[in-house]
Amino acid sequence: MAEEQVGAAEPGPEVDAGQTADKSGQGVVAAFGQSLKTLRTRAGMEREEFGKRLGYSASTIASFEQGRRIPPPRAIDRSDEVLDAGGLLKVWKDQLERAQYPAFFQGMAQLEKQAIELLAYDTLVVKGLLQTEEYMRAVLSNRRPPLDVETIEQRVTARLARQAIFDRRPAPFLSFVMCESVLRRKVGGRDVLRGQLEQLFLIGQRRNVEIQVMPLDCEDNAGLEGPFTVVTREDGKRFVYAEAQSTSALETDPKQTVLAAARYGIIRSQALSPRESMELIEKLLGEL
Repeated sequence: MAEEQVGAAEPGPEVDAGQTADKSGQGVVAAFGQSLKTLRTRAGMEREEFGKRLGYSASTIASFEQGRRIPPPRAIDRSDEVLDAGGLLKVWKDQLERAQYPAFFQGMAQLEKQAIELLAYDTLVVKGLLQTEEYMRAVLSNRRPPLDVETIEQRVTARLARQAIFDRRPAPFLSFVMCESVLRRKVGGRDVLRGQLEQLFLIGQRRNVEIQVMPLDCEDNAGLEGPFTVVTREDGKRFVYAEAQSTSALETDPKQTVLAAARYGIIRSQALSPRESMELIEKLLGEL
């Protein structure tokens, strides 16, 4: 299931060098690159000299200017300073951040940054927020039709950036329930799965995070309709996100969001407790 596909609905207003934009954001990246080139040329600075001032090679600067790579925020800030742009480059940062993601996920990515509570139930793969870099690559490499290497690299970087949610202050409450089959599916092979289980065990120790497992032998499961995520924003507004087979939806209707949150509560009660879930993860690690 596509971790980064969300309905086009935008509820409110996952990059280092070497990353390219999805086609939906290519126009923004190309426009920034042209602005960067124009300002550099006006400053009478060659790419090699400019790159040295920023800590990049001339070829990387060329890729920024040609819209083939998304510069990280620190490179944008430094470019603005070196070229004495007066903030003309810095104003692109928000748009470039959104360009990391497909258009259909931009709303959800913004919601994650605003969340005070996030509840997620998954049945096929580990939630993107919990994935290791190796697991991400394995999941994205399994897409059919296949994604090109540059797109995979971009989405890995963008997904890793989303994991800043774990260190945000004040800390949001994060709850994840996943089917036991997710923990047994050897996505990427035995070593990749081992690393993923180890990460789940470590993240599960955080005070603001609860990880639970829905056992395969559980007779009652209120989540048989599929995975979904419930996000609550600081203003109390709640959203429900669901996806399947390259289609997705972001629900804002209060009745549906309340029902989804209630359904998630039932799922949590049916799953193993956080302590029991950590014990199961330890057991599975021992079997690898």
